[in-house]
Amino acid sequence: MIIRIDELSDVPIYQQIRNQIVMGISDGSLSPGEQLPTVRALALELGINIMTVSKAYQQLKLEGYIMTNRKNGARVRIEIDKQKGISGQNRTGLKRIVSEARLSGVTKSELITLVEELYGDK
Repeated sequence: MIIRIDELSDVPIYQQIRNQIVMGISDGSLSPGEQLPTVRALALELGINIMTVSKAYQQLKLEGYIMTNRKNGARVRIEIDKQKGISGQNRTGLKRIVSEARLSGVTKSELITLVEELYGDK
């Protein structure tokens, strides 16, 4: 999986890393149990501060997407706990997207079609 950082984005870099790893787990490009790059290796590859990658990994661990230990580093969790719904922060983000779509003239059925396309079946 290749992580790309958008330096011009308003989204903090650690959040961009977190988001891309979550999407990689969701779409299957990162497999359960797969080893992630070390914090130092990913920071070097992306040309960013080690603490930025560390913050992304800490957030992913807290959210239950990865597990870490000193011996084996960071790995995608074999089983990810299924939450019954989305977080408040993600709900707010989704509300913003729906609002922007509505203001842009996207119909409800067009938006639902797009969500179904993006959700897809594995």
